[in-house]
Amino acid sequence: MKKVLRYLGGILLFLFNATIIFILSNTIALKTPIGWQFLLWILFVVIQVCPSFFHHCLKTARLRNSAAGCELLGLFLVSTMGSIVYHVLILCGKLPGKGWPLVINILMVFFIELVTFWNGIIRIYITSQQLGMRWRMLGAVCGMIPVVHLIVLGKLLSVVITEIRFENDKFMKNEARSGEQICATKYPILLVHGVFFRDFRYLNYWGRIPKELEANGAQIFYGNHQSAASVADSAEELSERIRQIRKETGCEKVNIIAHSKGGLDCRYALSKCGIAENVASLTTINTPHRGCEFADYLLTKIPEKQQQAVANGYESVLKKLGDPNPDFLKAVYDLTASRCKERNEEIKDVPGVFYQSVGSKLNVASGGRFPLNFSYRLVNYFDGANDGLVGEQSFPWGEKFTMLRVEGKRGISHGDMIDLNRENIKAFDVREFYVGLVADLKKRGY
Repeated sequence: MKKVLRYLGGILLFLFNATIIFILSNTIALKTPIGWQFLLWILFVVIQVCPSFFHHCLKTARLRNSAAGCELLGLFLVSTMGSIVYHVLILCGKLPGKGWPLVINILMVFFIELVTFWNGIIRIYITSQQLGMRWRMLGAVCGMIPVVHLIVLGKLLSVVITEIRFENDKFMKNEARSGEQICATKYPILLVHGVFFRDFRYLNYWGRIPKELEANGAQIFYGNHQSAASVADSAEELSERIRQIRKETGCEKVNIIAHSKGGLDCRYALSKCGIAENVASLTTINTPHRGCEFADYLLTKIPEKQQQAVANGYESVLKKLGDPNPDFLKAVYDLTASRCKERNEEIKDVPGVFYQSVGSKLNVASGGRFPLNFSYRLVNYFDGANDGLVGEQSFPWGEKFTMLRVEGKRGISHGDMIDLNRENIKAFDVREFYVGLVADLKKRGY
């Protein structure tokens, strides 16, 4: 009943505010008395600051600001349409009005609606995480194209309203189960990034996932290793990191969740670097355990001189970002199918450590962001169904394997599995997936 009353109240307030903006915009044509005009201006300022007090039910200031922006854009659309109809009736002789007063009235409408529109659009551009650069750019480019700008504005509102509902429901869900601490595992979680990325300084590799896990009781640490190095070198770095975490926290072991090449690094560390007794579990996410056939092909086709030029450029940048000794080519060669086959014969799973793996499928090339939309077809040719980088047959490892698929054109990409683009995918809630993953580790006693 409360929701129904709030909904009806919100509609009534919206219609009241739209009427205020319409009357204020057309005070000259309507010949509104000065006293009423003064009151209307006060109400207009109040509307611009706080278009609705029904947004207080939203759990965060960001969502409340997004909702206020949507409300203002809705008021802009309704009051603008009202003013257009009103002026058409005047021009058709159905309502009184002509000459300079009508021109001034039109300018007044333009000014009032401009303020309302920009107040709303700036709010959603600043607060929304789901609009992304694409819709922001489309909004800017199409803003002055008649009819098209209304279609784009409708899409912007749809995206932001969906985001508000989704994020508020998620916040309430975490709030309701906060006492359960379902992700409070016996041992802390160590998140290990993949190749060509970092998880400390300048970049949050795991998107919104760590915060979601911490909200449900998890203790999170990061690998803090270089962005590109051989599997053996990365394994040594991660082993030292695990010893450091144990020393700092006093914990006996850690649970590792490793993405992409990070899974190969961790398997090597467990087998060869003497830290197996410090690890309770290893969960690999979209890891190419059997390598990538397309990498073998590319390395045979691209001349060594060009390979080295790319490597030099990459390494010079990463050294400036803090990597002491990045090695681009060693990292790439260790991802080939031939090298992975050799390494799989060399390193073995360690008894007493729980190994499990996860993979996902990108349904079509256009479902992935650049460069995955480009690499998808290449990987598909050599490795079959894939996530944009890694073939489906390369994912499985350990006692348990989970393959993630969703219906529709999009699918779940290599980047989606670490929330790289902070995108709410319709059929796959990546944050809730990790909550379930860690909750399962807790149930297993890890």
